[in-house]
Amino acid sequence: MTKRKINKIIVVEGRDDTTNLKRFYDVDTYETRGSAINKNDIEQLISLQEKRGLIVFTDPDYQGERIRKIIMSEIPDAEHAFIQRSEAEPKSKTKGHSLGVEHADFEALELALSSLEGASKTRGVDHISKELILSDLVFFGLVMGKDSRRRREFLCKELRIGYANGKQLLKRLNMFSVPLEEIERVMNDYRN
Repeated sequence: MTKRKINKIIVVEGRDDTTNLKRFYDVDTYETRGSAINKNDIEQLISLQEKRGLIVFTDPDYQGERIRKIIMSEIPDAEHAFIQRSEAEPKSKTKGHSLGVEHADFEALELALSSLEGASKTRGVDHISKELILSDLVFFGLVMGKDSRRRREFLCKELRIGYANGKQLLKRLNMFSVPLEEIERVMNDYRN
């Protein structure tokens, strides 16, 4: 099997994540060694972003989200790939209980990474979309509603942007330049 080449550096948490990605892709990774991301890591990541570009691909858990937020605040133009929690669960009891990129199968990895390519075509630099405001989220029932959490979970899963609570959602949607039309398209498929 010929492995697809990924030119950007993928930021992961550990060597098992790297091993899993290298099973399917010709890729270079930067390992944060769990949640221990420090000033030196940030300096190296800034340099790598300038030279080759970064894709942040951390685990869908608290520590992964913490690392993602640190990188996002220091390197806002890095790309982000997400897998669902269900895709990151160990397939057998001998693999432990933690969620991780290391447990994702090829289909989940491919969907997460190919969604970046699609996003760059629809949400690229040339694509101008107006910034979303809180009332946009209220209109679609994503905040301040009786089932707003389920609606957010649905939207985030469909857009593959990782779960965001009510406070984080507006910032995350604007960071990824998600247009209002895309939210409307996704939410039209939502069923209570």
